[in-house]
Amino acid sequence: MPRPSAITAMPSPSPVPHHSPLPDLHSTHQGRIHSVETSSAVDGPGLRYVIFTQGCLLRCQYCHNPDTRDPLGGKVVTVDELIEDIQHYQSYLTYSGGGVTVTGGEPLLQPEFVREIFRRCRSLNIHTALDTSGFPDFEASKPVLDYADLVLLDIKSFDPEIYHRVTNVAIAPTLHFARHLSATQHPMWLRFVLVPGLTDDRANVEGLAQFVATLQGVKKVEVLPFHKMGEYKWKELGLPYLLENTDPPTAEQIESVKTIFRSCGLSVE
Repeated sequence: MPRPSAITAMPSPSPVPHHSPLPDLHSTHQGRIHSVETSSAVDGPGLRYVIFTQGCLLRCQYCHNPDTRDPLGGKVVTVDELIEDIQHYQSYLTYSGGGVTVTGGEPLLQPEFVREIFRRCRSLNIHTALDTSGFPDFEASKPVLDYADLVLLDIKSFDPEIYHRVTNVAIAPTLHFARHLSATQHPMWLRFVLVPGLTDDRANVEGLAQFVATLQGVKKVEVLPFHKMGEYKWKELGLPYLLENTDPPTAEQIESVKTIFRSCGLSVE
């Protein structure tokens, strides 16, 4: 059994307004994280060491980690500390065909920090995956891709109005990021969260499927069913949870959406 990580979860911080100025998160040597998970099987291939970074500009209605929004929350850790901890798990990560995933929050709010984690992992022959919405500053984010073996790209919806309703931000930066990944044929998994009554509009799903089908490098599409496992965090933070009365999608609803993606020639999970 893997030993408990020395890097533990932090208490939930208080929320910050959406337009608060971001602190200086541009450091190669250290960054802010919420926590790590040492044996995830859902954030890339194989078993993953997952680093949850702190800070996010999106305000997704279904977010299950709203405690990662605040860029001033979490814990300051150095890259050296993380790499030392990762190496304790390297044998089983490698044996399982897994590696290290950096998620959030939004990792690309701390691009230098994430790039250095990935660079160090690459030197140890550890597979790297970046889980991102593709929304933060594009030019600052591009260098991270030099050491990201795989990008898990979350596209919340395709219809601009639905996307804004879900996230409170515009879709254009994410589509630009997706097109860049395609132009460079960067390996990616496309992730879409299916929320009944919010993201399940057929035209919205069809538009996303048709867009994704134009991209190079997409290895598969993951249709992720909405769940309420993070609802308690919203209550702890004193935030209104708008999906309190929304049920997870049925098996039939999930299969219907998967069929739309498959009809565009995409591999779907």
